[in-house]
Order: sequence, then structure tokens, then C-alpha cells
Amino acid sequence: MAKFFIERPIFAIVLSIVITLVGLISAFNLPIAQYPQITPPQVSVSGNYTGANAEVVEQTMAQLIELQVNGTEDMVSMQSTSSDSGSYSLTAKFDLSKNADMATVQTQNRVAQANASLPAEVTTAGVTTRKVSPDNSLIFSLWSPKGSYDSTFLKNYGSIYLIEELKRIKGVGNIMEYGADYGMRIWLQPDKMAQLGLTGSDISTAIATQNVQAPAGTIGQRPSSAQQEFQYTARVQGRLTEPKEFENIIISSKGSQD
Repeated sequence: MAKFFIERPIFAIVLSIVITLVGLISAFNLPIAQYPQITPPQVSVSGNYTGANAEVVEQTMAQLIELQVNGTEDMVSMQSTSSDSGSYSLTAKFDLSKNADMATVQTQNRVAQANASLPAEVTTAGVTTRKVSPDNSLIFSLWSPKGSYDSTFLKNYGSIYLIEELKRIKGVGNIMEYGADYGMRIWLQPDKMAQLGLTGSDISTAIATQNVQAPAGTIGQRPSSAQQEFQYTARVQGRLTEPKEFENIIISSKGSQD
């Protein structure tokens, strides 16, 4: 066999070129796993109970959710954290052979069974279930060179202009944000509330009813008279944006009788 190719060098060269080309074409078209799965799939369940401490979160959220999530198919272990800020986080680890998408769906179905028993404030804010990776590919931070912007502004800027763009990059699974979100915080005076006979629920209800984005309707819309020639869209003030507007919210009113 060797003598055959030695006596015919041109044929040997052409055959070598053909084999090389076939190998290159196959290398670019065959599916090859560059980074095999070496860490077990993980699913994160998170929620927030505004105003609750860690003990209340553990009793009203953690116990109910973990009771349902425990026993999910191929789950190996789970770990949860309840904080005094009202946040709750649960991380469930699954067997290495488990498909991460299927694990997320099964965990989400278990969490849905606990939604009926959770407080209304928690279900209104939403309980999020998603697959996560224990490894961080990149960590970056935003900063103001001259200190003209504070951390709250930078966090809000990143959430609006950067996070959504980065999530659309191919291969990016999830992005975690750190920092306080921009919001209007209302501080209460317990002594004045006690004098007026008010509770936190009264103030929360007043804010919710007077800080709404309500449709105003249309003026001149059908059915209307034949003389009606114009149609106008009414515009009213929507959600409150300035501190002064929140200060004018009426918490309670009592009429006087003569």
C-alpha cells in the first residue's frame, strides 16, 4: 500500500487535499459542545413582602413555598434566605442530568400551588421563578467621575438603558442588579397616627385610591346629537410624581353637623 502512493505522488497529494477539505467542512458543521455542563442546574424563586421583617417573611412566605417546592422531581437540595427588608429568595439544586428548562417549569408549577395561601401584597408584587447559573461571567459597576450623580440615579440609568440591551445578547441567561431602585418613600409618624386613630392600612389605602392612572374618556363620542361636530379626548392628572402632591393626599375626613 505504501509503495502504491510512493510511486504515485500526485495522486497522494490530491487525496490528502481532499481528506483535509472534508475534515475542515465537517469541523465547522458538526455540533461540538465547547463547555460541557459541569454544575448542577439551579432554579431561583424570589418574592418581596413590603414592610415585613425576616420572621414574618419566613412564616408567611418561606414555609408555604418550600412546603410545595420540596419533593420536586430530581431535586437534590434547596436553600432559602429571608431578610428584614421583606425580600425572600429560594435556590433549588437539581441532579446534573436534569434539564434546566424542565426543572424551571416543574418548580414554577409547585410555586403556583402556594400562591393561593400567600399574602395579597406578595402575589400583587409577583413571585418570580427562573433558572440561574452559580457562575458569574462578568461583574461591572457604574460610577460618576465627578460625583454629580448618586447611586440611585446610576442604578435607575442602568436599569433603563443597559440591562435590557445586555439581556438580548446571545448566550446571556440572566443579569442581577444591585442597588436601591428609585421610588417615593413615605415616612409615618406613629404618635400623630395614634392621636388621629389611623393605622398603616388606612394610609396605604388612601395612597392607592388617590394615586391612580385613570382613563378620562372622550367628550363628544357617540351616541351624540347630529349637531355634534367635534370629538375631544379628555386628559386628567395621572399618578403623583412630586413630594408636594403626596403631601396633599387626604387620609381621612369627618364632616361636622350643626
